[in-house]
Amino acid sequence: MSDSWDIPSAVSLYNIDRWGSGYFTINRSGNVQVMPTQQDDSSIDLMEVIQEARDRGMAFPLVIRFQDLLRHRVETVNRAFQSAISEAGYKSVYKGVFPIKVNQLREVVEEIIDAGGPFHFGLEAGSKPELIAALAVHRDPESLIICNGYKDQTYVKIALLGRKLGLSTADLVAASQYLKEEGMADALRLVHFHVGSQVPDIGVVKRAVREAARFFAKLAKMGHPMEFLDVGGGLGVDYDGSRTAFDSSMNYTLQEYARDVVYNIMDVCDSEKVPHPTIISEGGRAIVAHHSVLIVESFGSIEKATGDQLFEIKESDPKLLADIIEIHRTMNKQNRMENLHDAQQIKEQAQSMFELGLLDLESKAKIESIYWRVAEAVVDFCRGMRYVPEEVKELEIALGDQYLCNFSVFQSLLDHWALGQLFPIMPVHHLQRAPDRNGTLVDITCDSDGKVNKFIDLQDVKETLPLHRIRPGEPYYLGFFLMGAYQDIMGDLHNLFGRVNEVHVFLDEDEDSGWYIEEIIEGSTVGSVLSLTQWDKNELIRLVKSQVDAAIKSDRLKPNEAMRLLNEYERGLRGYTYLDFGK
Repeated sequence: MSDSWDIPSAVSLYNIDRWGSGYFTINRSGNVQVMPTQQDDSSIDLMEVIQEARDRGMAFPLVIRFQDLLRHRVETVNRAFQSAISEAGYKSVYKGVFPIKVNQLREVVEEIIDAGGPFHFGLEAGSKPELIAALAVHRDPESLIICNGYKDQTYVKIALLGRKLGLSTADLVAASQYLKEEGMADALRLVHFHVGSQVPDIGVVKRAVREAARFFAKLAKMGHPMEFLDVGGGLGVDYDGSRTAFDSSMNYTLQEYARDVVYNIMDVCDSEKVPHPTIISEGGRAIVAHHSVLIVESFGSIEKATGDQLFEIKESDPKLLADIIEIHRTMNKQNRMENLHDAQQIKEQAQSMFELGLLDLESKAKIESIYWRVAEAVVDFCRGMRYVPEEVKELEIALGDQYLCNFSVFQSLLDHWALGQLFPIMPVHHLQRAPDRNGTLVDITCDSDGKVNKFIDLQDVKETLPLHRIRPGEPYYLGFFLMGAYQDIMGDLHNLFGRVNEVHVFLDEDEDSGWYIEEIIEGSTVGSVLSLTQWDKNELIRLVKSQVDAAIKSDRLKPNEAMRLLNEYERGLRGYTYLDFGK
């Protein structure tokens, strides 16, 4: 692969030209390049941002937000609906809202509100805290605040402060009758539905929109002054770039989605002879997913097949070891499968003998090492063949290295662990070189589930990721892309790894680089996450100091050494919760 490797090969291998949606590519230096406005003349070398963050003392993992990309997504969604309305001759308007639950971070919400100003883009709140936040930043009287979810008296009172109240119920007919009996028929103005956060199939959207439009029209005929039709969320993100109805993809474009929503509402309302409603959508995932990239440093790897180790046969070595070494020595393309099966038999025999106490640990280790060399040779022999046996494919997966990564799956990639959500993951540099390893990713939590072993692929889900062998003393950075929806807010405190460091990047033509870091938000310190679980920092220091004093009195520690230990403990409380290789 390395002989014919070039940048287009890297683009194809990692599929970045498809899931990147025009926002990400690979430049001539072999680094991932970000185009926040989908324009080549406003591009950012991701490695330059990483280096700038390092120069400012930021440790990894690190979230990088491209705020101009976020603004571009807001504008793109709104313009898609404006275009669809104009093309169809629709006789009303579109007023979208951003569901705060998708990303509740203040900087994100405020940027969306600012970018959405010309389109009267509003917010959706599903809880009292979200509503309190929404009311504070809602300044456009023509934009909406949609209040979803269950409500108590306090929620309703707060909502009425904003003078917008959307009513949603499963039994619309019963609601209509109840409102009429209470003399409140004019209170019902909005129909809302929600078919999911990530809807991969446009057919589902079409059917749901037509059904909701029919409810809207019938309610209007029943005497309610119907005004709004909220098609909810569901506008998908093509995480794997396959453009299919697979769960991590979508078989439609944003423009197709907007046209189908507008057309089906108009078609139903025209047939029912009712006015066209104001269209609302809550496609928050499609707005925020692309703008956020998680950068993780891989600091080592575990390889099964270590080809640089030589084994000498001693008289005391078991016959099994000599046999498997001979199998490896005589391997060729013709006898590859036979030799593999013989090696598998020896490996199983060695395991049985070890369990019975008939084989020493050193011999077992040697036999297993030789077995993985045999397996690696078989995989290499089969590479490029028209038909590869299933057992060889399984061997290739089993041979994958484990790349040790300085992050927590449970904090930064919760949807992958809990729901199996796939995200695009790839090296962000060295892409001018062909990857020479395949591996899975493991985090630094003390948990067997702290791993990533499912990766995007056009045809299926891959179980290993093409990577480069880590060079000693050089950092190796991986990018987790399309991370802006839900991952920022849903992470937990497993192992007390808290929020990660974060930088916000803006384009600026006056800068030599064309961009600058506008804001740095430091991640959780050890002391701050401990305080969330009722550990008081000052009390911890007091307890350790008492132990240090006792050690000094009993001559177990000298005073200077004891003070250094205490200072180190206090410094640890102030430090980043993740590993820091910069000190």
